[in-house]
Amino acid sequence: MDPLILSRIQFGANISFHILFPAITIALGWVLLFFKLRYNATNDSAWMRAYFTWVKVFALSFAMGVVSGVTMSFQFGTNWPGYMETVGNIAGPLLAYEILTAFFLEAAFLGIMLFGFRRVSNRVHTLATVLVAGGTTLSAFWIIALNSWMQTPAGFEMRDGVAHATDWWAVVFNPSMPYRLVHMLLASGLTVSFLIAGLSALRYLYGDRSESMWKALRTGVFTAAILIPIQIFAGDQHGLNTLEHQPQKIAAMEANWNTGPNVPLVLFALPDEAAKENRFELTIPDGASLILRHSASGIVPGLNDYAGNHPPVFPVFWGFRIMVGTGLLMLAVSWSAAFFLKRRHGLPKPLALVMVPMALSGWLATLAGWYTTEIGRQPWLVTGVLRTADAVGPVAGSHVALSLAVYLILYVLLLIAYLGVLVHLALKAAKDGDTSPLPGVMNRPLSQPVAQPGETS
Repeated sequence: MDPLILSRIQFGANISFHILFPAITIALGWVLLFFKLRYNATNDSAWMRAYFTWVKVFALSFAMGVVSGVTMSFQFGTNWPGYMETVGNIAGPLLAYEILTAFFLEAAFLGIMLFGFRRVSNRVHTLATVLVAGGTTLSAFWIIALNSWMQTPAGFEMRDGVAHATDWWAVVFNPSMPYRLVHMLLASGLTVSFLIAGLSALRYLYGDRSESMWKALRTGVFTAAILIPIQIFAGDQHGLNTLEHQPQKIAAMEANWNTGPNVPLVLFALPDEAAKENRFELTIPDGASLILRHSASGIVPGLNDYAGNHPPVFPVFWGFRIMVGTGLLMLAVSWSAAFFLKRRHGLPKPLALVMVPMALSGWLATLAGWYTTEIGRQPWLVTGVLRTADAVGPVAGSHVALSLAVYLILYVLLLIAYLGVLVHLALKAAKDGDTSPLPGVMNRPLSQPVAQPGETS
């Protein structure tokens, strides 16, 4: 058993499980803030019911993200000691900034969001929501800064085989960072939008017609309908940036073997690296040149120019297509749902049935995009600085295999439990409708906020 391959699979499994939860919390914090501001503006308790349904999802996702993130930090020392030995002077501070400036905000004020309604003033509760939402985005900022630096490193110099920062501004705002950050924030927004819309559609199918359900459903659908075309444009810009700085990744994404003009867009193929060709191709003539160079005669890089220095083609090629295909499906579903909600004020049952599994479409697209990005960086751990094979630790393959098996079993069980809780929360909300009292307002009219000392109702 090859320790390198097993260590890569293990880290890939860990980060795949971990990224599911930040993909929710990054954007969900801002959705919760929207719910809270709408409540403040309208005094409509349905907004707070939506808030309290989804703040539970936020808290659960945050906890899962923290726990799964800890296991990754252990692996830096156990499986990948060469990483910190070589680039720890840059990676360490960026990870520390994430904890000091972002994680503490989320951890400190989440309790107020969950339990402080009516125990603190409305302004303090709203401020806590603002700080938690801001903390999630700040956390994403630092993590994406580090990941982007690994893709397109800048602002450093090597001394005795160790990276030292010479310009922290260039380190943080490296060439791919702005594109990658926008792409990830939009991906989180779409993940949350479809999760809210999908679980609200489940409530709809169970007969829930409460105001809180409608508000959550409309928020999810209309947000998704707005974000998906923006994401398509942002993805195109990110692809052009990747073409400039990581042409071998683009060549793998397109399964293009020979550099040249008039390169077709490959819709379907089975790339064969041994033969350096694609089997069972289905293409659009000049499509890749048009998309990447905006000209049919545009030159697109080929894999043969990067022999021994390009990523494995099959997973990058198909990861990219799964991401794009899921995005197009998101566009069709969100715009269809937006049409029916806007024009007919309801959902056809077949569309609602489709929207339920689409609740997880954001996860699928995010994972496919993440695999495209991370596998597309191979054989480098830090592009041009540290090869993946040079960073792996001297751990026996059998030990890695054992811990990998434990991780996989645990993650499957946790994921089943997590999804079970989400369904339970949705069905409980469908059962309760708008009849249950809000926290701290027992026996009071639900349409009115409760006055705080020194405030008027």
